Amino acid sequence: MNAPALLFRLLLFPLFLAATAAPAEEATIPENFRRENLVAWCIVPFDAKQRDPEARAEMLKGLGLRRVAYDWRELHIPEFESEILACREKGIEFFAFWKGHEAAHALFARHGIKPQIWHTLQTGKGLSNKEKIASAAEALAPLATQTKEAGLALGLYNHGGWGGLPDNLVAVCKALHEKGFDNVGIVYNFHHAHPRIATYEDDLHRMKPYLLCLNLNGMADPASEDVSKSDVKVKPIGKGEHEREMIAKTIAAGYTGAVGIIGHVSTRDVAEVLRENLEGLDRILADLP
Repeated sequence: MNAPALLFRLLLFPLFLAATAAPAEEATIPENFRRENLVAWCIVPFDAKQRDPEARAEMLKGLGLRRVAYDWRELHIPEFESEILACREKGIEFFAFWKGHEAAHALFARHGIKPQIWHTLQTGKGLSNKEKIASAAEALAPLATQTKEAGLALGLYNHGGWGGLPDNLVAVCKALHEKGFDNVGIVYNFHHAHPRIATYEDDLHRMKPYLLCLNLNGMADPASEDVSKSDVKVKPIGKGEHEREMIAKTIAAGYTGAVGIIGHVSTRDVAEVLRENLEGLDRILADLP
């Protein structure tokens, strides 16, 4: 080989390494943790800028997010259809909807979308846990019927207390499945699960067959911080002490379902909160084996 040809090959070699290394590096990030597959949650009432549907969809698109779970208050009811249309225009999947609402269900049918319905699991009635589980399942049967008939998944949402415990979430899911409601699953939120950090791996194993979405958060250590305080309970991903190991365990367990990030800070621009979470998650994923 002559000298010019050898020099040419030597100059090209670093470019070849970069081109071949990039896909391998990207391949280490599971599909459900890729930015375009993440679900933005708690971004409607929790936004100091109080964006309208069009601005919210534009904000999500600008961040590279393509899925949203819609949380609302009474004042947002007139905006339901505008939200659906704005998301569609910007290529945002209307992935989930908080609690359900008759006006919204009519719009789901009209626009041909099938979002998950996320609903808090309330404490069942009775003295024994068995009675509480049966009572909670019975109370949810009408909503389970409505969602199943509409082709929608119903996610039981951990919001603390009895209904936030993984064993109870799983038990109520099983009870509803036995009644024929196989559309029922679990939506599990890190920010409502600080007391379960030590048992997360076992909890995840039990919940995994029913898990519809897992919403991430920076996890403070409840042994040293007061997690009842909002600024401690909700932290950016990467700014807590335990979320890295919890995310690593989630990936190691082979969980392939939806993953969400939250904008649960009403005093800040939700775009900044989401960006902070995205950047923190990127750092954690880049650092995992």
